[in-house]
Amino acid sequence: MKLEDALLQRSGNKCELCQSTDDIKLYEVQPQDGTTEDNCLMACAKCRAQIDKKEELDSKHWSSCLPESMWSEVPAVQVVSWRMLNRFRNESWAADNLDMMYLDDEKLAWAKATNDHDNDASVDLHKDCNGQVLQTGDTVVLTKSLDVKGSTLNAKMGTVVKHIKTVDNNTEQIEGKIEGQLIVILTKYVRKQS
Repeated sequence: MKLEDALLQRSGNKCELCQSTDDIKLYEVQPQDGTTEDNCLMACAKCRAQIDKKEELDSKHWSSCLPESMWSEVPAVQVVSWRMLNRFRNESWAADNLDMMYLDDEKLAWAKATNDHDNDASVDLHKDCNGQVLQTGDTVVLTKSLDVKGSTLNAKMGTVVKHIKTVDNNTEQIEGKIEGQLIVILTKYVRKQS
């Protein structure tokens, strides 16, 4: 039996964190070596995006599901529950649950290995001048005319830039092609086109 099929059977075709049935997929909990049933779980799109810090954390979502999922017998679910509770540790519901939760030494070392528990609930996302989240593949419009350094190119205000790419480790920059030239653009000078 394939790993994903085994996990679907174990989870009852539901997210093992929030019990949603929407877009559930296999999620490997890092940094384990090898993919086994113990270090993977089935997670919905919302849980995956928030675990991976690709969207703002929703306290209401997690406060309704973590008090249940933290008691799972599945090691991967326990580890992710502990990490997410730590992101919300400044909220009383999460602090209370963390006080009750127990992980053996091996699982606690796994949970701490990514240092994700040191982070708070804030998520650094690429956002345009209006605060809308930008993702690779989006189309944006320049809100200011920009001179491109090292080039004679002047990108005029109102220029449409299609299929942008977000810059890793810098939420203030995106990459896009203007007149066939790949340039770095500051997110504060673009507006997401809907």
